[in-house]
Amino acid sequence: MASPQVDTESVSGEGYERGLNSRQVQMIAIGGAIGVGLFLGAGANIAKAGPSLIVMYGLAGVIIFFIMRALGELLLYRPVSGSFAEYSREFLGPFFGYFTGWTYWLMWIVTGMAELTAAAIYVHYWFPQIPQWVTALVFLIVLFGANLISVKLFGEIEFWFSMVKVTAIIGMIVIGLGVLTFGFSAAGDTAAVSNLWAFDGFFPKGIGSSLMTLQGVMFAYLAVELVGVTAGESENPEKTLPKAINTLPLRIALFYVGALTVILCVVEWTEFAPDVSPFVAAFAKIGIPAGAGIVNFVVLTAALSSCNSGMYSTGRMLRTLADNGEAPRIYQRLSSTKTPALGIATSVVFMGIGVVLNYVVPEKAFGYVTSIATGAAIWTWLMILISHVLYRRQVVAGRLPASSFPAPGGSVCSYVAIAFLLFVTVLIGIDEDARISLYVMAGWSLALGIGWAVLKNRNPGGTERRRPEFQKIGG
Repeated sequence: MASPQVDTESVSGEGYERGLNSRQVQMIAIGGAIGVGLFLGAGANIAKAGPSLIVMYGLAGVIIFFIMRALGELLLYRPVSGSFAEYSREFLGPFFGYFTGWTYWLMWIVTGMAELTAAAIYVHYWFPQIPQWVTALVFLIVLFGANLISVKLFGEIEFWFSMVKVTAIIGMIVIGLGVLTFGFSAAGDTAAVSNLWAFDGFFPKGIGSSLMTLQGVMFAYLAVELVGVTAGESENPEKTLPKAINTLPLRIALFYVGALTVILCVVEWTEFAPDVSPFVAAFAKIGIPAGAGIVNFVVLTAALSSCNSGMYSTGRMLRTLADNGEAPRIYQRLSSTKTPALGIATSVVFMGIGVVLNYVVPEKAFGYVTSIATGAAIWTWLMILISHVLYRRQVVAGRLPASSFPAPGGSVCSYVAIAFLLFVTVLIGIDEDARISLYVMAGWSLALGIGWAVLKNRNPGGTERRRPEFQKIGG
């Protein structure tokens, strides 16, 4: 069934307002590449891999760039808010669009639960007298309200959250380079580039141990694909999206590889503890007394940024599913401010369960949540890559128009990225703690399979492949 036509100057063809400007899209892209996985998770990975973790972040960063260039080519071929779920539906079939949409929704729900609880714990650092559930509830309500008001407000909040993270990392790099160059501070006597190999070599625990960190490293890049969800609400997607994607290598080189290299030069890798942020450890070694408080504030913004993004993306994904008859039709409705308010509200209710679970689920369970989110992200990334390969085949055959933003090397880089993600999946299966994500994904797949069978029985026509509606982009 065709969607009603709307004015495309200020509103996208899906009814959304094109309220995200270039500045906001750029920062959403930057923020998506900087998460809690870097500020906290890197500590545990340094303990496992030593300085070689730098190579793992660099390697994963290259693969993420391949994924984003594949997504970029698809986005400029047909920019839609449903993004990868829509491309899965078009190139692999309705079931894959259904599965990808719901799986991406699950990823953000479980991530939102974890981040909401984490944010409450970070505030508890300063205000131990305030119950954690109160803080979590306040954050939930404030971010929910912001997402309901307008997409512009969401973009502005995400802009400033990202600004805090970027400023903290650049500050760490500048201070670290100052210590290495001029030798000031308490770390000046021991800080040296040779710290990268002076303690049992660059791969102190072997290449195998380094490779096992890849699953945690990939979690750090989770949400980088969020820029694709913004396609239906960007003011000038044909200009802002390529720029956001093409600057990704620079951001990864600076924020991940650069920051970790400087930190591991300033502080010997053997001094890092698995449960301590490497940024906190570095600030402490340099002798900045407020270092722990600064990093705590930065990680708080990272957690809130993730939760904010989760509310945004889950509401849009539910609407995409409803448009295709794969979720209740009521989720198709937009509010007077052009936001999928009911979809956001439903997602917030599920995220709010995390506040309750904080009382009854052991702390380790939230570690499991991150591995579940990684499993869901890997599925999403695989769907982007496979859709891209199939799209390229259609273009070569002359059945579809070429995108104005083709991925370098055509499908070759997508094949490389697919192989890499499958390798990471094998590593998850080997790791006893992370393996639970595969069990959960198997159960989730079974549940979605049953749901699909019910949908097909109720409305056979609704589960058939349909031609996409094209929206003209650019001049």
